Amino acid sequence: MAVTLTEFTRSLDPKTLPRILQIQSGFYCQGAVYELFGRECCLATGDLMKIIDISITRFIAQTADASEIKLPLEYPGLFRIISDSQPYLTIKEIVDSLKVSSHRLGQPAFISANQIQLPQGLVKEKEGFRITAVTLDVQGGGHVDCELLHKEPKFSFRLDLSQEGHFMECEDDQFYTLRELAEWKIPKGRKRTVTAANAPPPKDMLFSTLLENVSGELTLTPVYELQAVMQLRKSVALIPSNMDVDVMDVTEQFDVNTFIQPLSLQDIFQKPSEIFPMVADVIERPLVESYMPGELVSLLRSEQVIIHRVYEAKRILATEIRQESPRHFLIPAIYKGRLKRRPREFPTAYDLERARSDTEQLHVVATRGFDSTYSGLASVLVGDEFVVKKSKSAEVVCDGNRDAVDALTCMKIKGKTHESVRIPMCQDGGFMEVIHDKRQYSISEVCHWFPLPFNVKVSVRDLSLKEDILASVPGLRIEEEITDPYLLISTLDLSSWWEVPVNRTHMIVHLEKSWTGGVPTSNVNSAIEEISEDSYYTMRRYVFTTIMPPPRPPKKPKQPPARPAKPQPNPRPEKPTNTPTSCSPKSPRPAVVCRDSSTDRSHSTVRTERTPKSPATFPKPVLQKAVTRGHSLEDVCVNIPDEDDPHDYEYIDEDELDNIRKQFHEQSISIPAKGKPSNTI
Repeated sequence: MAVTLTEFTRSLDPKTLPRILQIQSGFYCQGAVYELFGRECCLATGDLMKIIDISITRFIAQTADASEIKLPLEYPGLFRIISDSQPYLTIKEIVDSLKVSSHRLGQPAFISANQIQLPQGLVKEKEGFRITAVTLDVQGGGHVDCELLHKEPKFSFRLDLSQEGHFMECEDDQFYTLRELAEWKIPKGRKRTVTAANAPPPKDMLFSTLLENVSGELTLTPVYELQAVMQLRKSVALIPSNMDVDVMDVTEQFDVNTFIQPLSLQDIFQKPSEIFPMVADVIERPLVESYMPGELVSLLRSEQVIIHRVYEAKRILATEIRQESPRHFLIPAIYKGRLKRRPREFPTAYDLERARSDTEQLHVVATRGFDSTYSGLASVLVGDEFVVKKSKSAEVVCDGNRDAVDALTCMKIKGKTHESVRIPMCQDGGFMEVIHDKRQYSISEVCHWFPLPFNVKVSVRDLSLKEDILASVPGLRIEEEITDPYLLISTLDLSSWWEVPVNRTHMIVHLEKSWTGGVPTSNVNSAIEEISEDSYYTMRRYVFTTIMPPPRPPKKPKQPPARPAKPQPNPRPEKPTNTPTSCSPKSPRPAVVCRDSSTDRSHSTVRTERTPKSPATFPKPVLQKAVTRGHSLEDVCVNIPDEDDPHDYEYIDEDELDNIRKQFHEQSISIPAKGKPSNTI
């Protein structure tokens, strides 16, 4: 039976793709133009097309007063989901409506209104659980793997798809981009209601006015686009779902293999490794980026290429050190340039503790002073130099009562002498690292010996590259070591071999035949990638999901005692010409202190997934396991486990913590009058 294309799209289950459609009532564009801006605008009656994918191109947001706003997926604002008030009556209804996968965004959480009796236990009424995986059998049945929320130890169980109940969506306190909502959080056959969590900055003239003066709930209606292969063409056609044509599903009457099978690089990566190498016809060429070398550009513009194998390669994620619009890079582990250290800035004493390592001593100079609230802990003046040792709880006397406060033990440098002092970790301040080490390192040595993030500068460019884009960068902050999926692709004459990133290259190919020729005869080339801000924050987000969260910052006292009178500082002795170095004990080097334009942070605010279609393609970037670091660059030692922390901490959101650090970094410290209590810490 013929239906409109809109009705077919609304009822289409992506799991059943591909589907073959026949046009029953054609649509013709005046002027016989076959394509318009890459989208089909002319479909003749009787045409056959194979639908290979369906995607959301934009949303129509309806406000409380029934006004409609068109929101593109590139809209940079964040949204919070309002839980669906309509319950699900079976587990199968949940699986059919929502996308469930091992991805963290594809694990919906629900509350059961009734008790569920299980062989290994009981799911209580109003107890939340998360669906982590779906298993289907050939008979149409199956089960889902679940685990209870906020349960230690973890309690896992299975539920059949036929399990009946009254399942309500759990409240979701996460923030999502529109692209993430489109990929994971739009239920089939149901409305999705959200609230805007934040708006784009006013300087973003393209998007900042879309939701201006809009408050309250927004009902999102997705607008779909179909990707299809026409019977007599190789290219992929993009068909708007609202095109005024009637179609009929004739999948059972035709062989899907009569159509070519266009594949993205993500589809190629999912293929078994045994089928490679393969010769592939390039159907849709990728965009050429400015950072790409000429040989790689020529390879990507070829009509045919050889895909030799798929694998995950190590990359180092780095950010340019600058305050405005820093660039982000993915650097191959085989990069041959030489790097010199750059000083790091630390906005608080807590950041000093985070940066401390067993490899070497951390030597810093105070750039902002503060008065200690407690008589047992030291105040800091601008210019004071410290060698950071370790942190532990310090017992101080406060109004006659003994209290435990987190403190950082340091050696204060006074001329040629050193004095052991304790700095309260809950105080704001500012510190600059003092660099004694002038040696040059490879990027692998930096990742091996020093705690990341770490600041460096390219001192000797990679001579194997015609143009090293890192050589002109004033400074780099090495963030993380990650692994990312790549394809090894070459030309047909095997003259050029390149690693091509899967997640950041929009390229459509058709696998033609197996390759029985030669193997790589030259070195594989790897380009330094300059990635977008969205891709950078996406990588940082999914890297952090693979590791344990850091310890929470020290909690400040709720009722600080009166600040004692500030003692008059004694005249500072002159600094010695040579300061002993902690990294190279053989020969002392003069200290080098210079300001950096950025602040070292262990975390980055994350806002996203990507310039490609989905926020996360496979596989997710994963963090490399930490290597053992030594007390010096020549020795290796066993890491000492951290001491147990008996204190209770308050939860601080990552964005809020970054805002607090920024305020501490920008505001000026005013010294209170002598003996006058202060209400700030």
